[in-house]
Order: sequence, then C-alpha cells, then structure tokens
Amino acid sequence: MAECALNLASSPPALSANLHISPTRFSPLRRTLPLTSPSVAGKPLFCSHLHRRNSVLSTNSSRSQFRTKSSMAEKMTGKSKAEVKVYDSEEELAVALAKYSADLSEKFCKERDAFTVVVSGGSLVKSLRKLVEPPYFDSIDWSKWHVFWVDERVVPRDHPDSNYLLTYDGFLSKIPIPAGHVYAINDALSAEAAADDYETCLRHLIKSKILDISKESVFPKFDVMLLGMGPDGHVASLFPGHPLVHEKEKWVTFIKDSPKPPPNRITFTFPVINSSANIALAIVGAGKADVVYKSLGDDISSDLLPVQMVSPEGELVWFLDKVAALKL
Repeated sequence: MAECALNLASSPPALSANLHISPTRFSPLRRTLPLTSPSVAGKPLFCSHLHRRNSVLSTNSSRSQFRTKSSMAEKMTGKSKAEVKVYDSEEELAVALAKYSADLSEKFCKERDAFTVVVSGGSLVKSLRKLVEPPYFDSIDWSKWHVFWVDERVVPRDHPDSNYLLTYDGFLSKIPIPAGHVYAINDALSAEAAADDYETCLRHLIKSKILDISKESVFPKFDVMLLGMGPDGHVASLFPGHPLVHEKEKWVTFIKDSPKPPPNRITFTFPVINSSANIALAIVGAGKADVVYKSLGDDISSDLLPVQMVSPEGELVWFLDKVAALKL
C-alpha cells in the first residue's frame, strides 16, 4: 500500500424569539519515521501506513439510552439550518456529544467502511471524554476512525501548546485507534511547509478513497468536524478580522501572526470546513455567552464572526451548556 508520510445539549432562560423551541430526546512527502521518540515515547506521532488493521472491535454492544433535560431550536445560519441544543450542564452536553459522534460513526462505517473525524483543541477535547466510557467505547469500531486536526500550533508535539498532545492525553491514548490513522502535522517544518505537507496528505487520502471529495465544492469532505469556539468567536485558527477568513483556494494554510499565542499555526480554510457532511460546535461556559448571543440571537450585524461563517453542506448542530446560552 502507498504511504502518506507526514512527519507528521432544563431549558435555559427564554431563548430568542427567532428560535423555535421543542423538546429534545435522545432515544506523501517523506517515509514515515518510527512511532516512538525520546520526547513522547509510546505515543502515535506520525501519519504513517494507510492500511486497515484486521482486528475489528465488536459493534454489537447495546447502547444505553440517555435522556437529558434540554431544549432544542432551529436557526438558519448561511446555507445551513442549524440545530441548537442547550443542556443543563457540561456533563450532559458531553454525553449528548458522545451519542451524536457514536451514531455518526456507526452510520459512516456501514456506508463507506471508514469514519473521518476532525477535532479542534481547547475545551472540545474535554467534552469528548464520554466517548471513552461505556456504552460508547465498546460499541464504536475504532479501527475505522481516521482523526485529523482542524488547526494546529506549529510547536513540538510534546509542547504544552500542541493540540496533538492535548488530544492524545485526553482522548487518543484511551482508544484503540491504529497509529496510522492519526494525522499529526510535521512539527519539524516551518508553518508554511507544514501546511503544504498536510494538504498533500489530504490529497493522497482522497486518491486512496479514505477521504471523500465534495461534488459540490471539490474540496475534501470530512464525515464530521467536532469543533469548539474561542471567546472572540474564532474557529480553527481563523480569527475575526484576519485575511485568512476569506481564503477561497487553499485547503490548508498557515498563519504567523495569530492574535492568540503561539503565533505560528496551520489551519483548515472555510471552504474545507464548510464542505463537511456534519459539524458539531460544542461551546461551554459563561465567557462565551456574548458571542453565542451575537451568533444566534437577535443581534444583526454585517460584520460576521468566524463562527457565524460555519455553514456546512450537511448538518450543523450547536451543543451549548445553559451558561453559554444564558443571553439567548
């Protein structure tokens, strides 16, 4: 087989009148290096062999039904109709996000024998913790998961700012995903070269039929993106007022002047983000309530925040805890 070798949501206070509320129920640039390193021994570091392992976990384990007190609304955001789900606590949100992810995993593994998942850093990783607990851990076929990052800081993989390290410690180290299905950036390259390298990997995965291409946009089409949002409304490393939010051609690009440190990063562009089959935005905390209101409330502005530009070809779901939704 060819190798892709990169070094590689109880109802809150009254929601906005324009939201209809109803109850929710949950019924190849270099050959790969060794997968160990003196700095991060034992961790899957690189995007390596693109083969599927023969061992497949059982998917027959029954999934318990989880019911949570929540409210749901629908909101038009760009070309997408977004579901807005609000949960009493971050704990309930995390369980709902686990069920959402597990259900999509089952669907795509049956349809195309692979499940391409993009994650972000920050609080999103913490909200994935229920996936590694029963009943979801036992029911998911982890051998078919392929994990990518919507953005990454250009730092060594053992650096505290690394999204890879955060995701490894909080999620990847707890699941039996093949090491070759984890697509980390080449941290030995410059930001510009690392972005080109990552895009080359995506193109290789499309040729290998691991990753789909959107017939509508001709950009990569991931099965799901599990994203967070910064308190300024940024998603990925696409920040308010930065020229990169208007990038229309590149799949993966770089930023050297991030307003949030560290300054050097790579990021997916909006054409790639918005070609996704599904996007979940998991947003928690009172510190994000103002941006949630600006994005989903009655405030009308022509100056869109990056999070308001998230408008996938497929389905968009906002998972909010009640404090993040406090001002709706």
